[in-house]
Amino acid sequence: CISAALCAPAFAQDSEFIKAEVVDRGVFAGDWVMVGVGAGYHPSYDGSDDYVLFPMPNAQGSVGGIEFGVRGPGLYADLIADGHSENNVKFLLGPLVRARMDRHSNVKDPIVRLLAKVDVAVEVGASAGVSFSKIINPYDSLTLSSDIQWDVAGAHNGRLISPSISYSTPLSTAIFTSVALSATHADDNYAATYFSIDQVGSSASGLPQFDAHGGWKSYSASMLGGVDLSGDVRDGGWGLYSFVTYSRLINDAKRSPVTSLRGDAGQWFVAGGISYTF
Repeated sequence: CISAALCAPAFAQDSEFIKAEVVDRGVFAGDWVMVGVGAGYHPSYDGSDDYVLFPMPNAQGSVGGIEFGVRGPGLYADLIADGHSENNVKFLLGPLVRARMDRHSNVKDPIVRLLAKVDVAVEVGASAGVSFSKIINPYDSLTLSSDIQWDVAGAHNGRLISPSISYSTPLSTAIFTSVALSATHADDNYAATYFSIDQVGSSASGLPQFDAHGGWKSYSASMLGGVDLSGDVRDGGWGLYSFVTYSRLINDAKRSPVTSLRGDAGQWFVAGGISYTF
């Protein structure tokens, strides 16, 4: 998933406000797991104006106070075991790993397909942040966090940093929502892999040569919502979730011919599904 990777950091702690309401009560009082299945719709590559439908499994939970969850096509964990604490300030720190399949398959644009296929990247790094609860009401939370990750598979050999801020609050015992702002900074290696066009690529595709440099790659705004189908999130069980993200490519990611000539700097990601919590 391309855009899911942009919105995921902001929603890594989207269960904080649920736990704030149900400490020592209900399914969230101790260890818990949520699993889900759904579908998403996103650009066929970062910068594309063609969209593809894809399956999107989902999972998150807390075991022994250690939180974990899906991060795009990957996983993260918060190793600071303060998930059931009464403290209004919680610190977040843990590893993350994800796969990046951008420009590897499902590229719909026939011209961009003529460029060299990019191998699947395996990005390993860490996520850190702090979460403040009871900002406006007794059950909300504000989270400031950032991810940093490096490709260890030799696909782009680059580094990404993704700071984010998110606010989460329940609207009732059954309905919750979260909004987030995030950005992504990429180094020269990442930019060269996904947005540069060398002489060979230019000859193959007819696109002009372009030398992309690192810097801020994009910014995003996201909204997530969920509904517990029993009417009370505290008893677990079945639920529905959905989210939408708008991302805007900037700087060389926007100026690259794969975006400016063959795609669009504006990138939408929408997804939804059904979940079960126990």
